[in-house]
Amino acid sequence: MDKVILMESIRQKYDAVRGVLHERGRRIWAASEACQLGWGGVSLVEEAIGMSHSTIRRGLREIQSGKVENLPQARSRLQGGGRKTIETIYTNVHQELDALVDPVTRGDPESPLRWTCKSIRRLAEELKCRKIDVCPNTVRDLLHEMGYSLQANRKTREGVDHPDRNAQFEYINDQVKTFLHADQPVISVDTKKKENLGNYSNKGREYRPKGMPLETNTHDFPNKELGKAIPYGVYDIAKNEGWVSIGINHDTALFAANSIRCWWTEMGQHRFPKAKRLLITADAGGSNSHRTKLWKVALRELSNDLQLNITVCHFPPGTSKWNKIEHRLFSFISQNWRGQPLYDLMTIVNLISHTTTSQGLMVRCAVDDTRYEKGIKVSDDELQSVGVKKHSFHGDWNYTIHKRKIR
Repeated sequence: MDKVILMESIRQKYDAVRGVLHERGRRIWAASEACQLGWGGVSLVEEAIGMSHSTIRRGLREIQSGKVENLPQARSRLQGGGRKTIETIYTNVHQELDALVDPVTRGDPESPLRWTCKSIRRLAEELKCRKIDVCPNTVRDLLHEMGYSLQANRKTREGVDHPDRNAQFEYINDQVKTFLHADQPVISVDTKKKENLGNYSNKGREYRPKGMPLETNTHDFPNKELGKAIPYGVYDIAKNEGWVSIGINHDTALFAANSIRCWWTEMGQHRFPKAKRLLITADAGGSNSHRTKLWKVALRELSNDLQLNITVCHFPPGTSKWNKIEHRLFSFISQNWRGQPLYDLMTIVNLISHTTTSQGLMVRCAVDDTRYEKGIKVSDDELQSVGVKKHSFHGDWNYTIHKRKIR
């Protein structure tokens, strides 16, 4: 019989039975065909159905030794056959891997992996040093079996809470309600992160033609000619409106006060024509810190200029994320300029000014090109002349500065 016709016949018979046979059955069938063909039958069957030469030879040995009848019907291998699991070969693999992933709590604080990136490659290398030869993929599978997963850090710990933290939040809430009920302006203020000006990568992604990302500088070294942008924000809680002044040199108390002045001139006085008081909620630190003497002096000048009594309520230390400007204004600005290089001051102004939300947020922005001096000293006598009236509850955090009447 022609070899090609014979191979085709073998292939057709194999295709007819392979679907109902398990691994052992296919091996025994191929060996039986090879036996019937005689000399050269193993090679012919191998070429016809693609089964390896060694597998067919193994089937022949099983037929000749009579092991086929001794196997239970439900099994395809002899008892103990097949590749051994890693856990069988290395009985201590779970304990060793657990100690490497979390060495401090597992009693091995001197582990060399305590101070390195615990990638699956590094873990596999360290296990090999401990006489456990496994590949990185096996390490990954073992970690999943043990309940481990890739996780990033999570910011949840705020440090030691001030004993009056909750009481201060309640006090701020009461003050805000009182001012809003009387139709008096309430603003939340803060400085956003400084931004380098230039062709630098910005976090986030935006839609562009496929394969055509914006090309930016490899390094983020500041450009001395372009400098940095310092956004100071003022958020009107009642009107859902924001003002951002872009400073060009230093974030000082005078810059903060002038940003509030700009907001009042451009937006506030038109929204609150009958205002007599202004409530400012601010962080405990930064340019508007409750410890900064210059901040209070600057507020006195601001109070006189605006002819408003200014009340300030500071959030307790370590709670700046609760400041409304963070999640009512700054977060949306960051979303609006995601993936956009901040080439220059006008780019920042345009991006901030076009920030909107479905709730009707409106933002205006302008550059403050004033050169603010750092390190201005305020004497105790100057601070005393401001006439800061401390509130009965936490006067260091809550105080009012009264305007000087115009004669």
